[in-house]
Amino acid sequence: MRPKNLIIAFALAIALAAGVFVAARLQTPASLNTAFLLPAPTPLPAFSLVDQAGNPVTPDTFRNHWNLVFFGFTHCPDICPTTLQILAAARKELVSSGQEPIPRIVLVSVDPERDSPGVIGRYVDHFGVGNLGITGQLEELRKLTSSLGVFFEKQAGDEENYAVDHYAGVILINPDAEFHALFSGPHEVRNFVHDIPLLMAGR
Repeated sequence: MRPKNLIIAFALAIALAAGVFVAARLQTPASLNTAFLLPAPTPLPAFSLVDQAGNPVTPDTFRNHWNLVFFGFTHCPDICPTTLQILAAARKELVSSGQEPIPRIVLVSVDPERDSPGVIGRYVDHFGVGNLGITGQLEELRKLTSSLGVFFEKQAGDEENYAVDHYAGVILINPDAEFHALFSGPHEVRNFVHDIPLLMAGR
């Protein structure tokens, strides 16, 4: 083989090896399936809401826990119950696998007019024990949602029968009460089971 051809062949071999290495890195189990990890966690803003027992909820409520936070409402016909059921199933699989710690499931109501503490408490209990339901004054809710980029808007309807458009992602809050990572839809149990331990271990 001529020297020039040898150099070309050597360069192609290096390029091929590099491509295989990069592909292997991209497919490694240590990579996240769907979660987006924030480059720098963002502290939660000051706000004051209440939980299902009527206890005050502030950023400190999220400390010392990993929290999977979903913004929805109890009258939601499809997205909310489906997402909470997926989170509950993922949490059950994590428990069965021996994962520690286990994140807490949190539902923050974007329909505080209808979702009293008692209503949201009964609702989150359908999806397992230890879940946190949060509601409260609209202006306090806006402080939290605006800082996280969470959209919601009440739609036209009568006094009792109306819908609320809302963001369908799941936000991971770390034990320092910081916005840590984001799961965009569509949601699948396997993606939460795969990504959550990696997110928590990599902190």
